[in-house]
Amino acid sequence: MINFKAILAIYFHEIERTKRTLFQSIISPIISTSLYFIIFGAAIGSRINEIDGVSYGMYIVPGLLMLNLLTQSISNGSFSTFFPKFNGTIFELQAAPISGIEMIIGFVGATASKSILLGTLIIITSTFFIDLNIAHPILMIFFLIITSITFSMFGFIIGLWADNFEKLTLIPLIIVTPLVFLGGSFYSINMLPEFWQNISLLNPVLYLVSGFKYSFYEISDVSIMTSIITILIILLICILFIIIIFVKGYNLRN
Repeated sequence: MINFKAILAIYFHEIERTKRTLFQSIISPIISTSLYFIIFGAAIGSRINEIDGVSYGMYIVPGLLMLNLLTQSISNGSFSTFFPKFNGTIFELQAAPISGIEMIIGFVGATASKSILLGTLIIITSTFFIDLNIAHPILMIFFLIITSITFSMFGFIIGLWADNFEKLTLIPLIIVTPLVFLGGSFYSINMLPEFWQNISLLNPVLYLVSGFKYSFYEISDVSIMTSIITILIILLICILFIIIIFVKGYNLRN
């Protein structure tokens, strides 16, 4: 039987931690997003023609949303599991009558909630700079929620894997952020030579950004079904990795 009290205790503990890091978790990404709109949307965007019938200021919204969702979900998810290991409180959780599933739901649920809140605030912020219309709001909400959950799990895995602060930031900075920028976040891959279009199709983030673009403007670099299948496959892989980690006790028992 699931221990809902334990899940809620972990959940609200992590939410409370967000209040202590409000500037880093919420305010800083919103300021960065505003600067992107000022620099790319206004200054540079005014000199760029429309892309697929959409002004450049509007075109970059899904990419900015994806950039912040991925980086914040992974960052918050990894820190929430790394610090209990770092300060030793992970052993208290292991000694408590809490299962691995309950720990995952509590930690990942809190991280995903913060990411969903941040994504919502970024969308609201964008309305101050552009006339934003969302063609498929339900589909957009689906991508917002499933992306937040998936990469919160990915951050959870990184937090268990990392044994120092350098490893904690290695994957987000060296791998994830470049993949977002190279995943058609601020341009269409149709603008690239054919060779680089084919290379771009190997980037999984492209399919996630494309799904967001379709939900906003009904434009995409790949089919919407391919985008949905891709995010569900990534989610499944993260779930399987977490199951293996808890079964094997990797970086938990020692």
